[in-house]
Amino acid sequence: MHETIEITHGFNDWFETGFYIFTSARSGNGWDWVGSHIRPRFRVTPKWHWPVGVSLSQEIGYVRRKFSEIHGDGRFVRSSTKNSSRWYLSFNPALERSLKGPGTKRSFEFAPNFKVAYSVTKKVDAGLEYYGALGPLSGFDPKREQQHQVFPAIDLNVSPKWEFNFGVGIGLTGSTDHLILKMIIGRRFTFGRSRSQSQDSGPTSVDEP
Repeated sequence: MHETIEITHGFNDWFETGFYIFTSARSGNGWDWVGSHIRPRFRVTPKWHWPVGVSLSQEIGYVRRKFSEIHGDGRFVRSSTKNSSRWYLSFNPALERSLKGPGTKRSFEFAPNFKVAYSVTKKVDAGLEYYGALGPLSGFDPKREQQHQVFPAIDLNVSPKWEFNFGVGIGLTGSTDHLILKMIIGRRFTFGRSRSQSQDSGPTSVDEP
């Protein structure tokens, strides 16, 4: 079982910073700290009235060697979203690179992901999420070594203060985990500001599957 704690703070309507703590629990080994990441992100402010939401983020952090060959990595992510009355689309063409360890011999690697969701009701969205890891930009890995995974998922819109996401991941290649159950629970807090101020000034998170 893997658990990630994410704390994200929106400083204004175009900049936020997230901090991640990764943990893992394995039978016989107990609970372990895996690593931590920090992710500043800039987005196009809604005041510009773009037809799609666009953001750019850089994620950098440390992962213990016993859990991954990637000792530290830098990730650049550009998020693009499109919302209609009932449809939601998101695409994240992530580029990843190891800064220390065996993975430094590889160039930037392409790890795209996307999400398509449809509002079945006012409180339930059904969608499909995809996560991939294709290999270095200089030459993708053989298909059998690439990672491709799809998640049929459900989002519950029970309150603007809460986020609920549930999904079942199915691996499509031998190098991908064959079956994963995931759950995301999020809570929005405001400190020192009225509710109306926080809703106007805080950035709206773009789903990053």
